[in-house]
Amino acid sequence: MRIVLADDHTIVRNALKMLLNHQPDIEVVGTAADSQEAYEVVSRLKPDIVMLDISMPPGESGVIAAGRIHSDFPEVKIIMLTMHADKEYLLYTVQTGVSGYLLKNVPEEELIEAVHTVYSGSDYISKEMVPHLVDGFVNRHEEGKSGYLTLRERELEVLTLIARGYGNKEIGEKLFISVKTVESYRAKIMNKLGLRTRAELVDYALKKKLLQ
Repeated sequence: MRIVLADDHTIVRNALKMLLNHQPDIEVVGTAADSQEAYEVVSRLKPDIVMLDISMPPGESGVIAAGRIHSDFPEVKIIMLTMHADKEYLLYTVQTGVSGYLLKNVPEEELIEAVHTVYSGSDYISKEMVPHLVDGFVNRHEEGKSGYLTLRERELEVLTLIARGYGNKEIGEKLFISVKTVESYRAKIMNKLGLRTRAELVDYALKKKLLQ
């Protein structure tokens, strides 16, 4: 199977590449240091799997990149790599169409197991995160219709970019949509979350850790 690795830390990329290339049925065909480069490498190489770090500054997060890749290249399976062992990150990420969510501190054997599981067509969540996923979906109805989990993928992208300080025109250029469409998304986000100002939106994004 052909894999692309994306992580902003060179040491992590090299270590993962060495580990994966040591497997007889795995080849790392490309690497990237940020989300935009990851998208470009996936676009060019069309791997079986892309492994994305969830936090790759500067620019968009790995989660937003995952959403773009899933939308444009649905045949490419996505495994998110993260140090964040909390429920909010997990629940936010699984909505983008990823097939795997893997903590960076897992044993090598579990990482290889995850890759093979995802390649075979199944999903894989780090073992210690499974209870969070179950708990999150069991209690999902408690969020209500205006809750965070009801935001659509594009709305999450717009929310994150607004919170990062981008204006409507800049957001439109980044997402290839019109300013009017950005304004429409913004209104829907504010309505769903019960927010009235940019300051409240930024505070909300910080609490949900969307800016990390």
